[in-house]
Amino acid sequence: MDVFLVPSAGARPRVGFIVPLYGHSAVERNRLRRRLREIVRREWLPLAWECDPRVDVLIRAREDAYGPTFKELRAFVRQAMERPCGA
Repeated sequence: MDVFLVPSAGARPRVGFIVPLYGHSAVERNRLRRRLREIVRREWLPLAWECDPRVDVLIRAREDAYGPTFKELRAFVRQAMERPCGA
């Protein structure tokens, strides 16, 4: 996955997801998107409010993002999101 962080003009953090099909079914795509959304909601948004709420995040899933379990996805997203906040 690719994670992009950009300063936002808004007063609160925003998150966007790009999850291409890559030959997978729409069910698998939506499952991956729901997992990513839940991980960001639980793990990153509380951190963002403490650190700097004026940031936009874009997560682009690659084809290999369809394979990992929820725990593996969570570990990756947590690691990617902690660096910009200095945690």
